[in-house]
Parts: sequence; structure tokens; C-alpha cells
Amino acid sequence: MNEFDWIDAALRSARPQAVGALLRYFRDLDQAEEAYQEACLRALKHWPINGPPRDPAAWLILVGRNVALDDARRRSKSQPLPPDELISDLDDAEADLAERLDNSRYRDDMLRLLFICCHPDLPATQQIALALRIVSGLSVKEIARAFLVGESAMEQRITRAKRRIEKAQVPYEAPGAPERAERLAAVAAMIYLLFNEGYSASGGDAHIRLPLCEEAIRLARLLLRLFPSEPEVMALTALLLLLHARVAARLDAEGAIVLLEDQDRSLWNRELIGEGLALIEKALRHHRPGPYQIQAAIAGVHAHALRPEDTDWAEIDQLYAVLERLQPSPVVSLNRAVAVAKLRGAAAALPMIEPLAGPLGGYFHFFGVRGWLLMQLGRAEEARAAFDRAIALAHTPAEAAHIRLHLDRLAKDSPPL
Repeated sequence: MNEFDWIDAALRSARPQAVGALLRYFRDLDQAEEAYQEACLRALKHWPINGPPRDPAAWLILVGRNVALDDARRRSKSQPLPPDELISDLDDAEADLAERLDNSRYRDDMLRLLFICCHPDLPATQQIALALRIVSGLSVKEIARAFLVGESAMEQRITRAKRRIEKAQVPYEAPGAPERAERLAAVAAMIYLLFNEGYSASGGDAHIRLPLCEEAIRLARLLLRLFPSEPEVMALTALLLLLHARVAARLDAEGAIVLLEDQDRSLWNRELIGEGLALIEKALRHHRPGPYQIQAAIAGVHAHALRPEDTDWAEIDQLYAVLERLQPSPVVSLNRAVAVAKLRGAAAALPMIEPLAGPLGGYFHFFGVRGWLLMQLGRAEEARAAFDRAIALAHTPAEAAHIRLHLDRLAKDSPPL
């Protein structure tokens, strides 16, 4: 890791705490974000020379606050702060601030930031988009891809969300228990979307973006500390851990996608799997089933199978049937069809996905699954058309390369006349 890698990692890790604390000081989302960005610029200038501070979040908070106050003083033609060389040497001030900003205060700031972004006055899509931008620092382009909308449309959505919070005069305090309960689903959805963007990137050259997965897991653990008896939060954390446990086996040495059934399961992280399975068991004991619990249970079935042939597809089919009732969506139905194909064959699964062509007409995985089923049924031309469409919709080079392997197989099995 070079010096800029560790600085980038430190800035990403400190972002939620720093922005949360700056929001508490300035009570304005834009000003808090701008102060954090200015502090990051100072960090990039001084950390390579002075070394990492003892508490990067505390350093960023103090510098961000001072820079913003200095800017306000300049605008009012008051006395400016001392030059960079003086305010960047923050050893004593940083240590004092770190003593006062204990873990409890950081958790309050994180809680405030998460739940202000997920305020119920905002539409759900604006809540999640704003939280992804403010809390985790995703670019507007990344968020737009995750939501399958244009970049300008997403920029407008985030701007409207900020203005709506400002006009509503939302109190910049940690919400009480009733408000937390109201907003918990949106916060959980934000964390889940963040993980998905890392697990299967919606753009760029990398198919897996580990920092986003790790950030989502960190936020899920934080949420679990805040809501230790909430089964859906336990299950969300379990789901992310179980999926992330496979990361070392999901791509081969050349960066090609390795399907679940072909993965080297000895590479799976058994420590994460053990933690995830324990959380599922604990969540299910509450007898309050929810969508994350069902998804985590499905991931748990895969985790229990030491070999692909040991996978209990009948149980997975049943779990997807429950998920369809709890949280109906075309993607859930598509995933259930894959389980049915494993259990009863492609002929049983294909009729299940045909009605999904409309809602999933722009979805890469729909055409990949459809091509796979048609190929098994010997309908080569239809399979080739589905695979061509999947390649056109691929988000990453790895996705496109994976589909081309299927096309190569079709070419070998049924060469053109």
C-alpha cells in the first residue's frame, strides 16, 4: 500500500464520523460536506509529510470546522485564522479533541447523520440517494448507476432532498426511539444498496469494489450496535457477512467471474460465515420474519453446503416463495426461477421468467438467466439473442466476458451452417 492508498482508506473510514460531527456544528448539509472536503485537501497536503494523526476523524473535524469558520470570518472581513503551517500542526489540539469525542459521541453523530438523510418527509428514493452521497461519499454517477437513472436526474434528486430537509427545518439532533423506528427501514436499505454496489459494481473496470462492501458491513455493524434486539438488523448484517465471505472465490486469477457452483469453497471465509450463521439463528429466535432474514437464510443454505451438489435447492425454493410473499419483486421471482431450474430443470423454470421480460427488460441478469435456460433446452438461436442482449447491458468487463463464454459454448455446440 502506498502513502496515498492509506490516506484514501483513512479518509473513507473517517467520513461518516467527520461529516456527522460537522453537521452538528453547522446544522447545514452542504456546509458540513464542504468543510469535510476542505479538510481532506489539507490532509492530502500535510499527512504525507507529518504522518497520520492519532485520530483521523478528530483531525478532520477540527480542521474542517476551523477552515469553515475561517471562511466565514473572511467573508465578514474579520481576523483570519493563522496560516496552514500553524493550523496543520494539530497534535495537542487533536489529542484533546479525541479525548472529548469518545465512541458514544461518534455513534450519536453517525446516528444523526444516517437518520437525517433518511427523514420520512423525503421520498424513499431521495432518502437512500442522499444517504449514499452524504454518509458514504459515493459519486452522483455511482448512485445514478445503482438506481438505473441518468446522472443529471440523480443530481437533481439529491439537490431536492437537501433543499427539502432545509425547508422542513429538520432538527439536527439524534432522533428519539419512535423516529428511529420509522426511519430504520430506509437506513437499512441504504446500507444494503451500498453493499450491492460493491458486491457487483454498476460500472467501471472493477467487478467487485471491496471498499464499498467493507463500508457497508461497517455501517451494518454500527446499526446493530444501535439496535441490538432488532432481528432485521441482525439479518442484514448476517446477509452481508455471508455474501462477503465468498469474495476470494468470486473471480479467478484473470479477473473472470466464477459462478457460485464453480467456486473453490475452501477460499470462503469461515470466520465470517460462522458469525453470519450465528446472527441468523439469533434473529430467527425472535419469530418476527422479515425480508432480510429470508435473504440471509438463503445465503446460509449456500454457506452450509461444502460442495455444490450438497446445496438444498428445495429449501432455497421454499425460502424464495416466502420472500415473494413478503417482498414481491421481479428480481426475487427471477432468483426463484434459478432455484427451480436447479431443482426441476430448465423446462419448469423458463415459463416462470417469461412474464418478467417487461419489468426486467433492461436488467443484465434477466437475459443471462434466460439465455442459460434456453441453452439447456437446446434453443440455440434464442439463447444467442438473449446472451447478445445481456452483453449489451453488462455493467463491467467481467460480466460481458462471462456471457461471451456462453456464446463460445453455443458456437462449439451448434456451429453456423
